[in-house]
This record gives sequence, C-alpha cells and structure tokens, in this order.
Amino acid sequence: MTKSTQHALAKVPEVTLGFWLLKIAATTLGETGGDAVTMSMHLGYLIGTAIFALIFVVAVMAQIRANGFHPFLYWLTIIATTTVGTTMADFADRSLGIGYAGGSSLLLALLLISLFVWYRTLGSVSVSTITTPKAEIFYWVTIMFSQTLGTALGDWTADSMGLGYGGAALVFGGLLVLVAAAYYWSNMSRTILFWAAFVLTRPLGAAVGDFLDKPLNAGGLAMSRYSASAALFGFIVLGILIFRQRAAKATH
Repeated sequence: MTKSTQHALAKVPEVTLGFWLLKIAATTLGETGGDAVTMSMHLGYLIGTAIFALIFVVAVMAQIRANGFHPFLYWLTIIATTTVGTTMADFADRSLGIGYAGGSSLLLALLLISLFVWYRTLGSVSVSTITTPKAEIFYWVTIMFSQTLGTALGDWTADSMGLGYGGAALVFGGLLVLVAAAYYWSNMSRTILFWAAFVLTRPLGAAVGDFLDKPLNAGGLAMSRYSASAALFGFIVLGILIFRQRAAKATH
C-alpha cells in the first residue's frame, strides 16, 4: 500500500453487514466477559471496572499508535470498550444505587455531550474522518459511552420493564430493523443512523448475553459465563478472518 493510499483511508473498518455481525458478537461478549470477572470471579463491579478500564486505555493507545487499520487490534479495542461498558453500567446502576433509569439518563447525557464536543471541535462525527489521533480519541470515548449506555438500556428493558431477555432482544432487534430500513429507503443522515445503530446493538448484545448465562429460573439458558465468552471470542476471530474487512475511505 502506498503512502498516498494510506492517507486516503480511515483507521476504522468499512461499515458492512460483517461489521454489524461482529459488533453484536463483541457486545454480547462484553456482557458475558464482564459478568465473568465481576460475578463469577467475585471481584465486584469496582475492581472489574478498574481492570477493564486499564485494558481499554492500553488498547486505545495501541490503536492510536498503529500506522493504519488492523482488524484484530480494532476489534480487541471494541471488546475492551464493551467489557468496561458492562462493568461501569453495572457499578452505576447497582453499586451507586441510581437504578437503570438514572444510569441510562446519565449515560445518554454523557454520550450526547461527547458527540457535541467532538462535532464542535472537529466539525464532523462521521467515522470516515477517523484519521488523526484527536479524532480517534473522540471516537473511542464516544464508543465507550455508547457501550455503557447500551448495557444500562438492555438491563432496564429486560428487568425493570419486565420484558425479559428474549423480549428485550426483540425490542432492540426491531429498532435495528427500523434503522436499516431508514438507511436503505430514506435520506436520513448516514452519520446519525450509524450512531443510532451503534448504540442499539449494545443493549441487543446485553440481552443476548444475559439470556445465555442467566439461570433457568430467571429466563436464561444457564450457560457458563466462561464457555459463553470463549465461544463468542472464537466466533469473532473466525468472523474477522472470513469477512476480510477493509479500512473505510477517509474524507477530509
């Protein structure tokens, strides 16, 4: 790849069907993996958040220092955002006692603030502009907030609203179908639709993850969090190899 070609590419993948399949798998892994550390290992939400926050920071630093788009590094960083998002949301909702509604409201505000500051600073929140370290920092911070918000929304829908994990998955899956329909059959901003889909895939993954590892009497399949996480990780690795993602074309 020539230097001029590198400059014409963003450090994030093209948004394709394969991208969204991997994103849903990664968010599901974030739920099972985060719960494995905080619950199965009995480390608690605070220590779990500290562990995954450190992994998140290291992964983002490696992503920023990389000289181009590297699929395995990118998806490792996505997994880091979704695991820290799981433990942060659980810590806010349960340990701080603000509940799912309070946690979701707080995280929605943080996500909107992040997008607003990003837009005011760089003039665009499109993923096709992720070509500089400053844009990457905004991108990953915004993703982290979106993953955390998605966890809280998924738990709120499944638990507080009484829909259960299957019902929550149907709700957020249906909303994603509406976003896809708007993408193909409307002139809505592609950037707005991308971030809407990005947020919605997280509660879908949270609901699916809880469905896999929660007890039978709680509406789950009672799978081991470790085995579920290992299976999801294997699927992601296989998906990266099969889908052969390319870097998105950059705009300036």
